[in-house]
Amino acid sequence: MSEDRDDAQPTGSARPPRPGGTRTALAALSGLIAGFCALAVAELAAALVRPEAGPVTAVGGAVIDRTPPAVRDFAVRNFGTSDKLALRLGILVLLALFAMAIGVLALRHRRLGSAAVLVFGLVGAVAAAGRPEGVPADALPSVVGAAVAVAVLYLLVGRLAPAPGPAPEAGGFDRRGFVVAATATAAVSAGAGLLGRRLTSSVQAGASASRHDLVLPVPRSAAAAVPAGAEPRIRGLTPFFTPDKDFYRVDTALVVPRVDAGAWRLRIHGRGVARPVTVGLHDLLRREIVERDITLACVSNEVGGPLVGNARWLGVRLADLLREAGVRPPSEGGPADQIVARSVDGMTIGTPVETVMDGRDALLAFGMNGEPLPFEHGFPVRMVVPGLYGYVSACKWIEDIELTTFAAYDAYWVLRGWAQQAPVKTESRIDTPGPSASPKAGVVPVAGVAWAQHRGISRVEVRVDGGKWHTARLAAAGTRDTWRQWVWEWPAASGRHTLEVRATDKTGATQTGIRTGTVPDGATGWHSVVVDVS
Repeated sequence: MSEDRDDAQPTGSARPPRPGGTRTALAALSGLIAGFCALAVAELAAALVRPEAGPVTAVGGAVIDRTPPAVRDFAVRNFGTSDKLALRLGILVLLALFAMAIGVLALRHRRLGSAAVLVFGLVGAVAAAGRPEGVPADALPSVVGAAVAVAVLYLLVGRLAPAPGPAPEAGGFDRRGFVVAATATAAVSAGAGLLGRRLTSSVQAGASASRHDLVLPVPRSAAAAVPAGAEPRIRGLTPFFTPDKDFYRVDTALVVPRVDAGAWRLRIHGRGVARPVTVGLHDLLRREIVERDITLACVSNEVGGPLVGNARWLGVRLADLLREAGVRPPSEGGPADQIVARSVDGMTIGTPVETVMDGRDALLAFGMNGEPLPFEHGFPVRMVVPGLYGYVSACKWIEDIELTTFAAYDAYWVLRGWAQQAPVKTESRIDTPGPSASPKAGVVPVAGVAWAQHRGISRVEVRVDGGKWHTARLAAAGTRDTWRQWVWEWPAASGRHTLEVRATDKTGATQTGIRTGTVPDGATGWHSVVVDVS
């Protein structure tokens, strides 16, 4: 005779025991391993498609595309040229957290957990294929990675199922089977990731070799010698030429494009182009080679910021190529007023036709400071236009030039709230003494740089604690397209003081003291530093 018990449950309504703490933690680990597998396999697949198709790169690119200007400026201001590394690390941290959460979900609902993995794979696929330079095949790495992650997650979470028996204890599962499966999948994934990196390096080796083998020609029109006295010897003062390794880099490329110089081509076409042109690097090397010293500045540079640099560039005049293609500037009746330059990574930059063709040294550059362009700065060819901020002129890894109008087309940054046209503003910066410095009382050299590309600097002034302006001594001028160093001998008295600087360009315009942000066409205001004189 059976005995009724209050705690008995009908067989049909029996529930699995709740996951214990150990099983929950291992489920999170399972999700993390599955995510690692997805990224490793996707890395391998991206090596067979193209490196930019990897899910982290694709999602990161999509994030950059949708980042408001204020947030972008915050990233540049706080992380500088490490902003992309910070973004990649942020994406990896978020992916790890989501992967662990999906692992815990899959412990209770394996199908639902698998569906969540597929959703993340779909996000990566859409981000990759939806990039400006994306193609349908770019979705493949994310899809393959997600499929492998589903299989791995299903396998590992299955090992965490309660051990068979009439009344399994909470926490009872195949521990040995889980450890073996987790170790094996992690090891295979690591191998796949390493293989993917090896393949990517192999593919990029040709581009590296083409840069190594490039012999820069002797310029027919060499840069003028830097005059004596252009670079005062003052500790802490920025050098006249910025070394390649220190030259600022602000772009949207999470993976630096590595283009084989032998395969590179540039196409010129569009409105008013009577004879469309396609040229390779060797075609450019046979033209008249021009060498010029030109200072570049980023529109995201805050007042007193570091996103400005001066280099010696080697290339050919873009205006010559345009005229050979039959292009006329608007002042001569040409129908196009905008050049849209396209990079291999999908970036578009709009530059005024009139500016490029007004006689200034607007270059298609392939050399920088006596060496072929570094990959980070646009190898094999980039645009350099003195007098304009980089976002409207300095297209790196350029592959296409289309002639159009500003009314017909908005380039990448214009769509995100920046101005269509942006001449460089007259700016100045105090390099030394630095913020919170503690010089001794007496004569203290206050020194820095000032720039107003294609106008030149005629005067720099410094004042202390809001008092009268003092004229600084200008270093010898390079050209009107380069920055100019300056120094003022300050008779410093003890105490805390605020130093301010302003510059006047050769048109007579003096730098405004009104502080504005970088959006939409560059920051304004006087740079200041606070020092404690002992």
